[in-house]
Amino acid sequence: MPPIHGAPGEIHELARYEVRADAVDEVLKAIHEFVEYVRTHEPGALRYEVWQEAAHPTRFVHIFVWRDEEANRIHGESAAVKRFAGILYPRCLAPVEFIEYRQVDANAALQRV
Repeated sequence: MPPIHGAPGEIHELARYEVRADAVDEVLKAIHEFVEYVRTHEPGALRYEVWQEAAHPTRFVHIFVWRDEEANRIHGESAAVKRFAGILYPRCLAPVEFIEYRQVDANAALQRV
């Protein structure tokens, strides 16, 4: 089977951060509200997952795949992002790190609608 790559034009990103221990519950609540917004209002978000590190529950990773630059722009300019950042950023131990990736292979193709 040939390698599975992302579709041309897709944007694959990861964001990682660590929050203060006393802020974990508040951040988790904000994450759930934010992802619900993305799930219901942003069809250009082909994948948006948030992972919490098991051994260090103050550390989080967001994994996202945007259909294209326009979907990424719409997301970044949304009021929901501003609300989430307003809760998250003051509780982080350091600035959130955003990293763009190129998909080189996978065990299954991302389902696209």
